Amino acid sequence: MGVVLKQMDAPRPLRIAARIIARPFAWLGLRGDPKMPPVPRALTALGPAYIKFGQILSTRPDVVGDELAQQLRVLQDKLPPFSVDEAKAAIASEFGAEADTLFSDFSEPVAAASIAQVHKACKADNGQIVAVKVLRPGIERAFQRDIDAFYFAARAIELLSPASRRLRPLDVIQHFEGVVMGELDLRLESAAASEFASNARNDEGFQLPDVVWPLSGRRVMTLEWAEGLPMGDNAAIDAAGHDRVQLSERVLQLFLKHALRDGYFHADMHQGNLKVAPNGDIIALDFGIMGHIDEYTRRVYAEILFGFIRRDYKRVAEVHFEAGYVPADRDVDEFARALRAVGEPIFGMDSTRISMGRLLSYLFEVTERFGMETRTELILLQRTMVVVEGVSRSLNPQMNIWDVARPVVEDYIAQSIGPKALAGDLAKTVRVLMRFGPRLPTLVETALLRETQTTAPAGRTWRRGAALFVVGLLVGMIAASVVLYLT
Repeated sequence: MGVVLKQMDAPRPLRIAARIIARPFAWLGLRGDPKMPPVPRALTALGPAYIKFGQILSTRPDVVGDELAQQLRVLQDKLPPFSVDEAKAAIASEFGAEADTLFSDFSEPVAAASIAQVHKACKADNGQIVAVKVLRPGIERAFQRDIDAFYFAARAIELLSPASRRLRPLDVIQHFEGVVMGELDLRLESAAASEFASNARNDEGFQLPDVVWPLSGRRVMTLEWAEGLPMGDNAAIDAAGHDRVQLSERVLQLFLKHALRDGYFHADMHQGNLKVAPNGDIIALDFGIMGHIDEYTRRVYAEILFGFIRRDYKRVAEVHFEAGYVPADRDVDEFARALRAVGEPIFGMDSTRISMGRLLSYLFEVTERFGMETRTELILLQRTMVVVEGVSRSLNPQMNIWDVARPVVEDYIAQSIGPKALAGDLAKTVRVLMRFGPRLPTLVETALLRETQTTAPAGRTWRRGAALFVVGLLVGMIAASVVLYLT
C-alpha cells in the first residue's frame, strides 16, 4: 500500500494513516506466488476484493507509474487458475450433466481473474465455439471475508477521524457489497449482457457476444466465442494494423454514449475485459458489474461535462449546487474558482505532463473545503470514468478527453435539454396522471373524510392541501394541452 500511495503522490498524512492501518495485515503479503512482484503478490494474497482495487490502478500508469501499472496487469486476467476438474465439477453440478457430454472439447483456462475463469469449449450438439465462465470455488466466502474486513476498517475510520464521515465510508462499503453480490450470480450477469446488447445493437464499431442461455446458470455462464486481440497489447494491435488513436477515442465515446443515452453502462472496462476484433471493432466482455443512472442524474452529469468542455466553470459550479452536491450555504463563485484551478491545467498542458496524483489530491482538498459528501449513486460512474480514461490513455497518451467527449455530450445535451426534452417530460407527467385518473375520486373522498375529523388548525392544513391538489390538477391539464399541441 505504501508503494502505491507513494507512486500516486498521495498526501503524507494519508500515507502515514495507511501504514498504521495496514501494519497488522502485513503478514498476508508474505503469502502468494513469490515469483510475482510485491504489490500484485500482496493484493492477490489479501483477497478478491483487493484484486479489484489493483485492477483499477492497472489502468492508470499516469497515477501509479508505467512499471507498477504493467505489474498490476496480471490481476486483470492472468491470476493463478483452479483446475479443469474443478471447473467440470461445477458444470456438472449446475446442469446435472457431465461437462464431457455437453462439450466435445474443453480447454485449459484461457483467462483467470479474481472471481472466475474462462475456458474455450466446443458444444457437443452443434459444434459452436463458446466461452465458458466458471466461478472460483469458495469465492462467496472469500468475498464476504473481505467485505467484513472493509466494514471493520470503515467503522474504525469513522471513529478515529470524524472529518471522514462526510465521505460516508460505511455507505460506500454497503454499495460495494451490493455490486459484488450481484457479480457472484452469473444468472444476473447473463441478463445484464442481454440487456446491454439490446441497447448497443446499433452502435458502430462495437460488438457483444450472445449469451448461450441453455448453458448459463448461477455459477456457470456460456457466451459465444469472441475472437480478438487483448486491448492491453499495443504491440499486437499495431502489428495487426489497427489505429490506436481511433480505438482510444471510441472506447471513451462508447462509455459516454451508454451512460448518457441509455443510463446503463459497462462498469468494469479495464483492458482484460476488452478485445479488438479482426475488423477493428471493440468487443466488450464480463458483464458482472454494470452501472445504472437515472434520467435526472444523466442530465446533471452531462451539464457538468459540457460546462468543463466549454470552460464555463460558473455553470459547472451552479449545477453542483442545483443538484445538491455542494451544501447551499457555500459560496458558488468561490467553488467556481476552485473548479477553474482543476480544469485549466488539463486544458493548457499536454496530457503526458499532467500529474494525476497531484490533481486527485487537489480534488480531494476541494471536496473537503466545500463539505461535499460521497454520492453512492455516482460511485460506479466516477470509478468507470477513471478506468475508461486510463484505458484510452494507454492506447494514446496524447489523447485530449474533452475534445473526444465533446460530440457525444453535445448530442445528448441537444436531445435532453430544450423544447424537445420539455415536451417529453410533460408527456411522461401526463401519462402518470392518466394512470392515477380512475383513482382520483377515491383519493379525494378519502382525504375529505379524514380532514373533516380534524381540528380547526388542521382544517387550515387541509385547505392548503386541497389548494395544492387543485393546482396540481391544473398543471397536469396545462401539460396535457401543451403536449397535445406540440405533437
